[in-house]
Amino acid sequence: MADAADATEETEQTGDAEQAVAETEVPEEVLTRLSELAQERGVRLCVVESLTSGRLASTIGAGEGASEWFGGGIVAYQTEEKERILGVTPGLDPTSAECAEQLAEGGRRLFDADLCVATTGVGGPGPENGHPAGTVYLGWSSSDGTGNRMLALSGEPEEIMDAAVAAAVKLLAFHAESLRPVGPLRQS
Repeated sequence: MADAADATEETEQTGDAEQAVAETEVPEEVLTRLSELAQERGVRLCVVESLTSGRLASTIGAGEGASEWFGGGIVAYQTEEKERILGVTPGLDPTSAECAEQLAEGGRRLFDADLCVATTGVGGPGPENGHPAGTVYLGWSSSDGTGNRMLALSGEPEEIMDAAVAAAVKLLAFHAESLRPVGPLRQS
């Protein structure tokens, strides 16, 4: 039996591949840094979840001062809800880079956020719609642009979801580093 600590292949939007070890726990220093960045810069963050079913929002919501900077999260598990609530293109493969990006864009609009990260994929234990278990896409959207990261995780469904949450928090912190303080419109 493989677990999420096995090698993970991550593919950036640029198509570059790298090998990494999947972490199943969010390092406390990453969540602390995310909290500091959001508070210092006065930005609003949010998340959209399919695969992770609320785990990401729960993790982010535990950050220091989250009530000041975490706009919230939405769990959209069914494809029709992704389309209706978040504006995902009807018929789009729910386990795809495009879907992850559209989820992040829709969440950012819905929460009027500066940055949104979204999760979608196949948690397992078996394949779904032609995608092997562990196929995960993280999408992000900010004023600087939209993109995605593909993860090929292994392990039991619980381990895949935990590793996806850890990767999503790191991605949120990474993109929060480039956010500038909000302008005068939101400050009023």
